Amino acid sequence: MQIDIIGDIHGCFEEFMALTEKLGYMWDSGVPVHPSGRILAFVGDLTDRGPFSLKVIDAVHELVVQQKLALYSPGNHCNKLYRYLQGNRVQVTHGLETTVAELAALTAREEKKIKKKFIDLYEQAPLYQIADQGNLIIAHAGIREDYIGKNNNKVKTFVLYGDITGAKHPDGTPVRLDWAARYTGKRWIIYGHTPVKEARKVNRTYNIDTGCVFGGKLTALRYPEMELVDVPSTLPYVPEKFRTVFD
Repeated sequence: MQIDIIGDIHGCFEEFMALTEKLGYMWDSGVPVHPSGRILAFVGDLTDRGPFSLKVIDAVHELVVQQKLALYSPGNHCNKLYRYLQGNRVQVTHGLETTVAELAALTAREEKKIKKKFIDLYEQAPLYQIADQGNLIIAHAGIREDYIGKNNNKVKTFVLYGDITGAKHPDGTPVRLDWAARYTGKRWIIYGHTPVKEARKVNRTYNIDTGCVFGGKLTALRYPEMELVDVPSTLPYVPEKFRTVFD
């Protein structure tokens, strides 16, 4: 199985196109398809903060739901958008406001159509992916080895938000323990969620969220080659959004 795993896109559709083209995918059909049969996988957080969240939803829905040419599991932003679209009370902050603004600019018919696409995409997605006969795990914020194969609320919180303690740093960001540093398993775990300036390999884990929406890069990991490929962001660089010290 040959998979190109894409980090957190956050509405950066232009960079998504550029990265897939760099990986050898062709957009002739309107979505990226690889001539050699490689497939894409997404670590979640498709939307929010960036300028083209709805275009990302449209493309990923077509790939995953319609054509079965990609793997997708949700991130915390995906979960929040889903709850918003279901009519639940959520705070329209931390980037969700950009996606909501895109929706508000549509006609009622267009809005209904894209909402249905995202809901369908989200509802058919597993919490995390187990691929290549169990040798590869793709989980938004990572996963503990003893959680693999489980889907309870504790596992869901970990996969969506990381190893949070409930405590906060002085700047208000949550304290997230560095689970990857303690991981001793043999399976590869590929994740995102926490923006880093360069893809971070620790033990048999890779964090490939290189903060495209904060002016960094959009990164892919080619599996099983374990080769990193990236393209620069077109957005302004916001250095304080990148994690350099780990709890």
